[in-house]
Amino acid sequence: MYKFFAYLNRMKYINRWGLMHSTVNENIMEHSQQVAVIAHALATISNVYFGGKLDPNSIAVKALFHETSEVLTGDLPTPIKYFNPEIRDAYKKLESYSNKRLLEHLPSELSAEYARIINENNDEEYKFVKYADKICAYIKCVDEVKMSNSEFYKAEKTIYQDIRNYHRPEVDYFMDNFVEAYKLSLDELDR
Repeated sequence: MYKFFAYLNRMKYINRWGLMHSTVNENIMEHSQQVAVIAHALATISNVYFGGKLDPNSIAVKALFHETSEVLTGDLPTPIKYFNPEIRDAYKKLESYSNKRLLEHLPSELSAEYARIINENNDEEYKFVKYADKICAYIKCVDEVKMSNSEFYKAEKTIYQDIRNYHRPEVDYFMDNFVEAYKLSLDELDR
């Protein structure tokens, strides 16, 4: 009996934003789907408008699996995760160990395939997953601020600036052309 996919099914139980009061809870399963959609969009924008040669489907799959380690570690809030280099590096090792343990719950032939997906590296595809991850954090802030949750006011401004500091044309294009619509109500979207 292999347990890999049963573990992944538990992503729906791992909530994000643990240190902040949220009006709507967000789990890592739904977050991963949103990151996949936006990462795919960023790669497609890169290819269509900026001469990129990316595989949007491969990037979307990596985004779907980018939080898998958290089924064993839980979600460590960003301010803690990046508090200092020692904690950041230790957490990276913990994520790596967690992914290794998860891969042991697959037949060896499948394990090798999934290792290429879930083991993060610094290639261009993972950069697009990171850009999308940050945009999704901003969208979460937008959603919370829309509900008058002051807990997210500062995070919204800080994350927005982080995104603009990427200086990536694909990211800027998405922010300039798509993000404003997230602030609309359903009735406003329907116009």
